[in-house]
Amino acid sequence: MARILVPLAQGCEELEAVTIIDLLRRAGLEVVSAGLEPGPVKASRGVVLQQDVLLDAVLDQPFDMVVLPGGLPGADHLDRDPRIHDLLRRVAADRGFIAAICAAPKVVANAGLLKGRQATGYPGVLESLQLHDVRVGSSAVVRDGPVITSRGPGTAMDFALALIEALAGREKRDEVEAGLAR
Repeated sequence: MARILVPLAQGCEELEAVTIIDLLRRAGLEVVSAGLEPGPVKASRGVVLQQDVLLDAVLDQPFDMVVLPGGLPGADHLDRDPRIHDLLRRVAADRGFIAAICAAPKVVANAGLLKGRQATGYPGVLESLQLHDVRVGSSAVVRDGPVITSRGPGTAMDFALALIEALAGREKRDEVEAGLAR
């Protein structure tokens, strides 16, 4: 069974974090939510999220995918945390998936993992970085090899379904999607 890490930073976008965790768990995948610091995580709209563990407790554990929820200032907190950059690089080197939504693709870019790839994010976020070696698209979800990015809260469900497909196949994605009565 695939193992996925979802780091939670203060000020993350709750709709993205909860949708990602929920749908991946509906697919029967092991999801670990890890806070950057002790205590509950207060998301960008005031919703309080309870982390499973502290990030330090799982940093040395293997993961098949790391998924970064966006939102501000959550994505900024992720981007300023060297543990996140190191973790992303390690999982990428181990041929795992790296996924980010909304403002969080900038964290992946700043970790050096978008070079030569196509990606998307919240409008203007990647463009503001002036990345000459990244093809920024406007699709709801963009997969370029092991890197999967998405636009924002409105695309969170499509993003989570794409993550399920990448990890568990089209049949599992379809099964979870059918259970959502879309």
